[in-house]
Amino acid sequence: MKAKKKVAAKSKANSKAKTKSQSRKTVSAKGKTTAKAKVKAVKRATAPKYDRTFRAIYDRDIPWENDDVRGILTLPKGVQVKVLNYDPVMNRIDMKQRFPAGYVEPKHTHKSWHSILVTKGRMCVAGKDLRPGDYVFGWDIPHGPYEYPDGCEVFIVYMGDAKHVWKKEDLLGHQNIWNPETDEGKQGVETHIKQREVGVT
Repeated sequence: MKAKKKVAAKSKANSKAKTKSQSRKTVSAKGKTTAKAKVKAVKRATAPKYDRTFRAIYDRDIPWENDDVRGILTLPKGVQVKVLNYDPVMNRIDMKQRFPAGYVEPKHTHKSWHSILVTKGRMCVAGKDLRPGDYVFGWDIPHGPYEYPDGCEVFIVYMGDAKHVWKKEDLLGHQNIWNPETDEGKQGVETHIKQREVGVT
């Protein structure tokens, strides 16, 4: 009888010990969960406030601007821009660019990467005569020159500083490779060649 009581007492003690252990584990788990939640809350509070606004925009509602004045790209004169979306925290610009017929974009670099989709006209670069639907990607490795013998419009996304770094002598010394296909292009190419000959950039 005494042996049975001892076994029962031991079993009861073990049960209590297990309950205490489980309770401690539960408290510990709750503490870890609470700590993780606090860390997540801090991360959310200190995370960059990206612009998550949904937008649906009519092209006609956004005016073209002269980048010679706007100064986003710092390219040779003549480029127009239409800024569709800008997030200063992410440092991302979504926009359209318009290059006049005959325009030459000199070899350059920039601290941003860009993805470009040709939407109108021709973009001639890297041995390719790109047309609407064709694509270009570039980053901080020197790229170009680009020729736009018949003018061109593109949609482009910049991530980072979109300012172009280029050398005047590269532009002035450029020799055109691609022939225009339109009368406007022929006139544009002649005009830009004459401008380069007199040192106009």
